[in-house]
Amino acid sequence: MRILLATDAWEPQVNGVVRTLTRVVQELREMGHTVEVVSPDQFKTFPLPTYPEIKVALGAYEPVQERFKAFEPEAVHIATEGPIGLAARRICVEWKLPFTTSYHTRFPEYVSARLPLPLAAGYAYMKWFHKPSGRLMVATPTMRDELARHGFRNISAWSRGVDTNSFHPRAEHEPDIFEGLARPVFLYVGRVAVEKNIEAFLGLNLPGTKVVVGDGPQREDLIVEHPDAKFVGAKFGDELAAHFACADVFVFPSLTDTFGLVILEAMAAGTPVAAYPAPGPIDLIPNSGAGVLAHSATEGLREACLDALKLDRSVVRAFAETFSWRACAEDFLRNLQPYPEPEKTRFWRRLRRLARVRRRPSVA
Repeated sequence: MRILLATDAWEPQVNGVVRTLTRVVQELREMGHTVEVVSPDQFKTFPLPTYPEIKVALGAYEPVQERFKAFEPEAVHIATEGPIGLAARRICVEWKLPFTTSYHTRFPEYVSARLPLPLAAGYAYMKWFHKPSGRLMVATPTMRDELARHGFRNISAWSRGVDTNSFHPRAEHEPDIFEGLARPVFLYVGRVAVEKNIEAFLGLNLPGTKVVVGDGPQREDLIVEHPDAKFVGAKFGDELAAHFACADVFVFPSLTDTFGLVILEAMAAGTPVAAYPAPGPIDLIPNSGAGVLAHSATEGLREACLDALKLDRSVVRAFAETFSWRACAEDFLRNLQPYPEPEKTRFWRRLRRLARVRRRPSVA
């Protein structure tokens, strides 16, 4: 199948959305599908206000329209609600093309954490954006139920995966990346930004050492406010995997994520997880033997961290092994809405004919 993916989140951005999309595209191509990715690196961009690491595409509509015409997709998926996603949505609506969308980020909560904008305004925009979608893919049952309460429709499940080869328990011959630090080591990995609720982790009275891996707009302020914590910046590849594997507990304080891919990456390394009962953790952790939830969204994270120290790391790893990127890609394919063959052929034939007519020079 010829699949067009429109996304405002792509490399070189480093986050769970980008890791999910790049791995799914890789799996789809290995399965024999042709995937055309429309992403910000193909456009002129400007830095997102309050978050300069994220680049926003300029003048996306006409270039995205040309990409549609050149590629002639059989299915369209719009992954994000930014300028590229908006351009693809407009094209699909105007041309009456079926398409699907996904909900990766709790956008209303993120915006409200940064700007004086009410949650209702953010949800109004998101409902408008996703309303024409044939299927809105979400990662967890909790997120599905939450969106349904807000009035979203056509919601379906889309699982996540983890690379259990890249993320694995530390072998005896491998060095301890935290050697010299007071144990236990409590680790956070992710964007260092206000919506991640990192201060709830850094403010805990815990033994040992707190380590923060990642960059973001809040990093410099947190370094000043929490001098006892170790801020080591962003890590990638084997070095990132080693940080997961050498930690004693992975702490996930976010209340705004829709899944939290780093949770699975920590578990794949055999490192138990402590988290608040928010979307993502509340769907993964209960009865897994791989982590501990705080008893509320505001209290109990310290106790969860200490209880997570007692978990069997081999059980944690075994739970992570039940997730795969191939299953994630297969979920994605099941949720797509490809165009029926006769309609698809007629549509692109008609579009090519119209394009030729528009290119003919006018006769005086």
